[in-house]
Amino acid sequence: MPTIRNIAVGLPVRDGHVLVLDGRDRVKDASFHRALGGGIEFGETAEQALRREFVEELGVELGRVELLDVVQNIFTYEGRPGHEIAHVYAVESDEIDRIPLDARLHVLDEGSPVRWVPIRETPHPFYPDGIAEIIHARL
Repeated sequence: MPTIRNIAVGLPVRDGHVLVLDGRDRVKDASFHRALGGGIEFGETAEQALRREFVEELGVELGRVELLDVVQNIFTYEGRPGHEIAHVYAVESDEIDRIPLDARLHVLDEGSPVRWVPIRETPHPFYPDGIAEIIHARL
């Protein structure tokens, strides 16, 4: 039986841009943006998971973090159902602030592309569900 996955994701925002993973669902033939972060491990708080994931994915340490919301994401990706409870954080990091807005990065542990995207101008949806509203409320 499928399970619900608890995740923690962060939203680095700067100059009207948010740093996100670029994704593609080949079954739907659709592109999307996904907040950076990942699964909360047993015995780990959501904040601890968030900090660990940013080190694993980008090699950066986070400074101040603030829980913005908890959202539920029920979805289909690559033809398979998924269900997440996402703890969504505002994040600050001097290391992230030094990443140029035109930089093209890759997640260190699996290679997905990461970049700054203009919040108000992207044609692609943001995931987990509810992220776009949270980002717009921050501006």
